[in-house]
Amino acid sequence: MLTLTQALYDQIVAHARADHPDEACGVVAGPAGTGRPERFIPMLNAARSPTFYEFDSQDLLKLYREMDDRDEEPVIVYHSHTATEAYPSRTDVTYANEPGAHYVLVSTADTDGLGDFQFRSYRIVDGEIEEEEVKVVQAY
Repeated sequence: MLTLTQALYDQIVAHARADHPDEACGVVAGPAGTGRPERFIPMLNAARSPTFYEFDSQDLLKLYREMDDRDEEPVIVYHSHTATEAYPSRTDVTYANEPGAHYVLVSTADTDGLGDFQFRSYRIVDGEIEEEEVKVVQAY
């Protein structure tokens, strides 16, 4: 189960909406070994595409050095889908290289009739996708 604060949830959704019609992407880092998402880090989609996201390699290297210096790890890796449901594509699964991370997808398309976005979380390990419950709390 992914547990995150309402503030982090709102920041992820706001980033997805702001970058629409392109896919948004980013990371939420947390103290190493805790599994607790704390620091919201929106990234630039280097692909600038409505159907694909890509972290800029230099930005990603800088981020990982910064997390290492702060004794953090990526707890959430998120991106948006602009025209499809919030479910990992084959490309998403291929790029899922953080086995300990929660992969959050936000859809900015109304694909289920329940509103203009979906917020879903997955564990993706060795190509296997497992959806998990999302619990939003006011504070940890």
